Amino acid sequence: MQENVMEIDVLATPGHLVGVAARGYARLSEARLKPLGFGVGYLPALMALKAARAETQRDLARIVGVEQPSMAQMLVRMERDGLIQRSQNSADGRSRRISLTQTALRHLPEACAALFQGNREALEGFSEEEAAQFVLLLERLIANLDRLVAGHPPAPTAET
Repeated sequence: MQENVMEIDVLATPGHLVGVAARGYARLSEARLKPLGFGVGYLPALMALKAARAETQRDLARIVGVEQPSMAQMLVRMERDGLIQRSQNSADGRSRRISLTQTALRHLPEACAALFQGNREALEGFSEEEAAQFVLLLERLIANLDRLVAGHPPAPTAET
């Protein structure tokens, strides 16, 4: 009997529930983005390129929050899919400058709209205040997790 209680408790933890929600968002986003020629993981990098916040693999990896080998693989896929192009970096001959193709620029607004629509639908029944509070709580959770992974304790709260 104790084992069943433990299983139920584990399934009700924030970590498990956030993971379930993340997988649900990923499935929804992938289904909406695939017909547009985008992978769900592409958008943060593509938006950083569009906003001119990055132009090298190193910049993109830092901004998106992934390791460079993972970014390198993603860039190969995005180049194969005709979303980015690479050229010699005149400022640093060892790196390549990455830019969006006309195809990416043409389809990016529709891809973003599809994601925003999915978010609105997923938050159906939430008030605007609840949705904003949910985002703030997730941001705080992510900051705590980042600190814990880096070996630092969470920041104190008003309750501690």
